[in-house]
Amino acid sequence: MSDCIFCKIVDGKIPATKVYEDEDILAFNDINPARPVHVLVIPKKHITSLATVAAEDGPVLGRMLAKANEIAVAQGSPDGFRVIINTGRVGQQEVPHLHAHIVGGPDPVGPMLKRL
Repeated sequence: MSDCIFCKIVDGKIPATKVYEDEDILAFNDINPARPVHVLVIPKKHITSLATVAAEDGPVLGRMLAKANEIAVAQGSPDGFRVIINTGRVGQQEVPHLHAHIVGGPDPVGPMLKRL
C-alpha cells in the first residue's frame, strides 16, 4: 500500500531501527516506547489488521509469534514479555498495517485492564 507508513519502512523509504528481518517479517524498535523493550513486528506483506487476515496469511502470523521470544530475549527481556495486537477502532489500532507489539524489560509489565 503506497501511503502505509509500515510499508514504507519495509521498502526502506522511512528509516527504522531494525532488530530482526527475514523474507516475511520485519521487527523494529517502537519510536514511542511504552516499556524498556518495545518492538513492533510486522508482516512485510500489507495486511490491514487481524480483522482482514485470510487463510493464506496463517504462516506469516505464525512466524511473527514464533520469533517473538527470540526477539524479546535479544532486546533485553529474557524473563518474559507480552505480545499485543491492537485491532480496529475499539482495539485502538493506530496504524492500519497488522503489527504485534513485543513489550517487556527487567520489571514485570503489569496487569491488564481490570474488568468494569
